[in-house]
Amino acid sequence: MCASRPFLLITCLLAIGLTAACGGSERAHAASRPLRFSAIPHERSSAMAEQLALVAKYLQGELDLDCEYVPVSDYAAAVEAFKNKDIDLAWFGGVTGVQARMAMPGSRAIAQGKVDPEFKSYFIAHVDSGIRPSKEFPLAMKGRSFSFGSPGSTSGRLMPEFFLRQATGRTPQEFFGHLNRYSGSHNQTALQVQAKAVDCGALNYKTYDAMVTDGRIDPEVCLKIWETPPYPDYNWTVRGDLDDIFGAGMTTALQDALVNCGDPQVLAALKRPEGLIPACNEDFIAVRQTMAVVGMLPE
Repeated sequence: MCASRPFLLITCLLAIGLTAACGGSERAHAASRPLRFSAIPHERSSAMAEQLALVAKYLQGELDLDCEYVPVSDYAAAVEAFKNKDIDLAWFGGVTGVQARMAMPGSRAIAQGKVDPEFKSYFIAHVDSGIRPSKEFPLAMKGRSFSFGSPGSTSGRLMPEFFLRQATGRTPQEFFGHLNRYSGSHNQTALQVQAKAVDCGALNYKTYDAMVTDGRIDPEVCLKIWETPPYPDYNWTVRGDLDDIFGAGMTTALQDALVNCGDPQVLAALKRPEGLIPACNEDFIAVRQTMAVVGMLPE
């Protein structure tokens, strides 16, 4: 059962109630080919391959089935691989998960991190910009150079743009005075701000906090100036035909393996040391509605 979850400002603005039921069938049988999965890129491809090899090994042991990580070049490529049936399962962001499930009807979100129902983004600025931390949306960013992350990122583009529009009544182009700039990733946004390549930017809070912890950025130079209200984000989404390929019950067995994972190395590889919980498509209605507001849904 996927319980309803309040998403604070998102829920209030979009009037969304989230309730759904998730079910499954009995344990699946092994198949003749590997279960293939991917993940939207969040750092160097070599580092991701090493980390997600641990996930493949864990799933292989739990499912008694060969599992293979398939790297992708960017967010759009992850969705395309899912659409083209090159992968059976993917760790998506909120936006890419919606896009993948729209492209493949019957697909299901089955798991997410414990932190993902109430994820958030940080707006950051270089200390020399003169923009200072605030509890209110930082209107001092007006007219400054600014960068989002990937165009398809929930926490690096969609939600920051939504809250900017909500606070200012303007599009990013109108507010900043230039066309949208995209660094390509959360960590690149932080590094660009720290290097003064741009005055300010937006990225997910986990990346910023991790980069501060490991010393890649200096929080006294790369300032966190505002954090968004919470919203739903990352998720494991599986194709709807998984049981047809691997046998009855595979989707449920896969969900159980993810949700019940207690291996700290595997959870660290997923950047979710807190663990995973069940998810349903209905948990991401808020994301789809926000995509419509911002103009990220196909006509």
